[in-house]
Amino acid sequence: MLKNNNIRETILTIIKEQSSKNTLQAGTILDEAGRRLKGVDEESILTQWYDLFRSGYLSWGYNLCNPNPPWCHLTERGQSSLERFSRDPGNPAGYLRHLYSTAGLNSIAKSYLEEGLECYVSSFYKSAAVMIGAASESLVLDLRELVITKLDSLSLAYPKDLKDWRIKKIIDALKSYFDAEKKSFETQLREEYEAYWTAFTQQIRATRNEVGHPTSVEPITGDAVHASFLIFPELAKLENKLRKWVEDKS
Repeated sequence: MLKNNNIRETILTIIKEQSSKNTLQAGTILDEAGRRLKGVDEESILTQWYDLFRSGYLSWGYNLCNPNPPWCHLTERGQSSLERFSRDPGNPAGYLRHLYSTAGLNSIAKSYLEEGLECYVSSFYKSAAVMIGAASESLVLDLRELVITKLDSLSLAYPKDLKDWRIKKIIDALKSYFDAEKKSFETQLREEYEAYWTAFTQQIRATRNEVGHPTSVEPITGDAVHASFLIFPELAKLENKLRKWVEDKS
């Protein structure tokens, strides 16, 4: 996956550079990709190139007078992805680089997130929603276990439902605990917690639950899943800060 992500990012970078000229041609893009990816087998480059068409980032043609290859153009989805190129889920390599520069993930969350990105770029939005939801819940469960361990070490009682198996109950119990303790947070952590914790956990859970309990053929939109991926790094960063606070609590 890492190799493919790097190839995809290189091709998208070239497209971003060349799209400023208003015309894109397959030969020009692929020639430059071959130069920058020297040593990478050409079949892998072509696979990622055609996947951009299959998943709706590129389409053939420049205008109605030039509707066929070698001309091509960015679709609305492709243009949107390039607007925030360095951290958009449509560019998994850039997205993960941005995420891991600001937060750490446990191995379970990392596994689900990276598979979720594969689903997203392939336009499997229902699957992507489940994967990003599972990654978020893994962070919540990890934080729950740390809180339990800390409270055990201090011989303190647990908030109600903290040991429940249902994720909604666990999230509510953690909120209850942190709400009671936030007066001891540093100002920045308190402001981030109050502003983001509920919004982050509820948005991602709502998107996942609509898939897990569907009432229609298309229970979610690509935009909703896109939003979940965009806010996930902030949730991970906040979870890391809360972990640090719990670890340091005496």
